[in-house]
Amino acid sequence: MSDIINTVILAAGKGTRLNIDKAKPLCPAMGQTLVDFVIQGIEGFSEKISETIEYNFVVGHEKEKVLRHITENYKNLSLSFAHQKEQLGTGHALQTFFESNPKAWGNEYTLVVCADTPLITSDVYLKLFDEIKDSNFDAVCACFITGNPTGYGRIEQKSIGFNIVEEKDATDQQKEITAVNSALYFFKTSHIKNYINQISNKNNSNELYLTDLFKEGFNVKTVSFSEEKLFLGVNNLVQLEEAESVLLQRKMESLMLSGVIIKNAKSQYIETQVDIKPKVVIYPNVSLKGKTTIASGAILEEGVIINNSEVGAGVKVRAYSYLEGAKISDDAVIGPMARLREGTIIEKNCKVGNFVEIKKAVLHEGSKVSHLSYVGDAQVGENTNIGCGFITCNYDGANKHKTIIGKNSFIGSDCQMIAPVTIGDEAYVGSGSTINKDVPDHAFAIARQRQVNKENMASRFIKKK
Repeated sequence: MSDIINTVILAAGKGTRLNIDKAKPLCPAMGQTLVDFVIQGIEGFSEKISETIEYNFVVGHEKEKVLRHITENYKNLSLSFAHQKEQLGTGHALQTFFESNPKAWGNEYTLVVCADTPLITSDVYLKLFDEIKDSNFDAVCACFITGNPTGYGRIEQKSIGFNIVEEKDATDQQKEITAVNSALYFFKTSHIKNYINQISNKNNSNELYLTDLFKEGFNVKTVSFSEEKLFLGVNNLVQLEEAESVLLQRKMESLMLSGVIIKNAKSQYIETQVDIKPKVVIYPNVSLKGKTTIASGAILEEGVIINNSEVGAGVKVRAYSYLEGAKISDDAVIGPMARLREGTIIEKNCKVGNFVEIKKAVLHEGSKVSHLSYVGDAQVGENTNIGCGFITCNYDGANKHKTIIGKNSFIGSDCQMIAPVTIGDEAYVGSGSTINKDVPDHAFAIARQRQVNKENMASRFIKKK
């Protein structure tokens, strides 16, 4: 026998009760999918043992999408896929795996887990593995006591071994049992080989139950866990919310223990892939999503939303600002109520003020856009100051064009840049100008009509009450 562990992840489900337009393993949860959490839990288990893990997936509904997601995100893992064309039960799923992977019979142990159980931790897998390995059982099953066993298979203990009785097949007396099956199993592969083809579908579901590998008289054992929620299977949107609540709580606890200061943790939404360094301060009602990173010393005020962005050390993101696909370097100040869109790069010591929107633009070190402006498809040089009400007119109705502004320049309030246009270094553009021609270095540009005063004409325009 080899020292490789077969891990069989049952990922063929459609997830009809979830009412989402995705295969069940790809149901979104905390910025990832259900199957991601299962894979990551097994990865954590793999780091704690000397054996090698092979990641095998039994796929069915929308198998191409499930396969694509896993192969694109876990290129470092040893992956294989078996297609369960008809969903004839969990026993049939395991048969399908071994039919597709006959070499797997040579691996000593097989772990079977469902793709819709995102809360199982690496410690759970380790406890099961230690039990089967150290005590030489042929199979172990994780179980727990619940006050509401409806829907679970009941654990019927015997003097040797035990039976798992599914809900549809249980008698009224058996339904009173509160020890239930979690659907997480560790087997000696030889035990599966001896009995997998003896499984029958003579039951009320007409399915091949994997639980038939646990029987009275077999050398099998239950391993009890006190925390019921570890084994929550996500079958509907209510259970998805329960699972996400646990994942979010774990994330919050991990961050705070690492040195992140979180004000009113219950009001926050921080997805699992978000990376936050110590000494960051997060005020209430902040939402952090995707592959966002927050460097040490940053301050995120109330109501900030950040998605797939990088926030540097010492950055202050003021209240109710929205960042998406942006990169903010050290000590910049953003907001309040600023919007930074995809492709925005803000360098060190920049200031982006209230009601400023920036898209696909670079603000070089020390530049400032303080209020009520739109900067799109642009490049702003070092230490340039842009006044209130500035607009880059980057779209001509068909194509986008670029505005380039040099370093140490000053753009007055209420100016428009008709792109494509370039403003040089140390240039000055007077307030109220509409610029559609390049401005050279050191030049002063003004583009507005000369003021005309009409004597005694104001009364024609002033309406008296």
